[in-house]
Amino acid sequence: MPTTTPTRLWVPRRVLVTRSAAERPHTATVLERCAAAGVTDVEFLPADRITGLRVTGPDGETDQRATYARAKSTLAVVVSPPSQRRLQPIPPSADWRLDLAQGCPAHCQYCYLAGSLGGPPVTRVYADLDDVLGAMDEHVGRGGVTSTSAARGHEGTTFEASCYTDPLGIEHVTGSLSAAITHVGTHAFAGPVQLRATTKFGAVEPLLDLPHHGRTRIRASVNAAGVAGRFEGGTDSVPVRLAGLGALARAGYPVGVTIAPIMPRGDWRAEYGALLDAAAHELAGVPGLDLTVECITHRFTPSSKDVLEGWYPRTQLEMDPDERSRKRGKFGSVKYVYPAATMGELRSWFTEALETRIPAARPLYWT
Repeated sequence: MPTTTPTRLWVPRRVLVTRSAAERPHTATVLERCAAAGVTDVEFLPADRITGLRVTGPDGETDQRATYARAKSTLAVVVSPPSQRRLQPIPPSADWRLDLAQGCPAHCQYCYLAGSLGGPPVTRVYADLDDVLGAMDEHVGRGGVTSTSAARGHEGTTFEASCYTDPLGIEHVTGSLSAAITHVGTHAFAGPVQLRATTKFGAVEPLLDLPHHGRTRIRASVNAAGVAGRFEGGTDSVPVRLAGLGALARAGYPVGVTIAPIMPRGDWRAEYGALLDAAAHELAGVPGLDLTVECITHRFTPSSKDVLEGWYPRTQLEMDPDERSRKRGKFGSVKYVYPAATMGELRSWFTEALETRIPAARPLYWT
């Protein structure tokens, strides 16, 4: 049987604390957790600007690979910018985006954050956690994805905590996810509320006994063996993620499977079929199982392609615009998705496979 023990826990090599963050109570929690994890390099910055991440080469230019490595090994404790405390809609996942942190220590070669976050990919944890969570109240009942949906209205007003981070991947050094789950589980909101988080890690033990009261849905982000093994560096293995999901379900959490990014590589039908069978096996027999599934196909933007090829110059990830369909967003942004025929084939196969292999799962969306 797979274990819920993670294959790895990320420990930052150094921690940077901005001036404003140093005054916040949650910062003390973060620093205590980092000390317990063995972090000794902690620097209190004289201002609120994060410095010292860029590495300059002999030619005076920024060494992109060295800068990437330094940023990925750094945790910055900061106060969230005002723009992120003004919650934004995040369809099709949830009514509102609730950022506990920004950045991720993993090394996924298709990283969704590439091109959308500026500067070196440092992980920032927000010290003003009370303010972040306090912003939820005024948004209850006002969403446009679940709270006003006939199909998903029973979920209440939904808040997505993993748009720009993997909150479980950094939980052992932040405590932010546990605090958010406890707040949502015990706070008196004006209406039904659900916190949502997705993860590629399996260290769920600190969450199992929290007073979640069924108000937090945690989803395991999983993929076919050929995709996960080749492109998802610095994460837990898929069996460990599924084992963690099973432990959460048995602890009464609503859970989910996020299959992303779906890629039709090699014998993809057999590999994704095996993935669905493994998920069904892990969750079999869970009393009162509340299980959803979200399917997200691989896509990229011109800017994310440039960033990812700089981070991972030898990647074998397919990002050929000539092999894709060009899709424009409502503000003119461009993304490259699979051609209609490929998308149709994928969607048809997954629809049938989910119904037959993991019928307990309630599909939320396909994109």
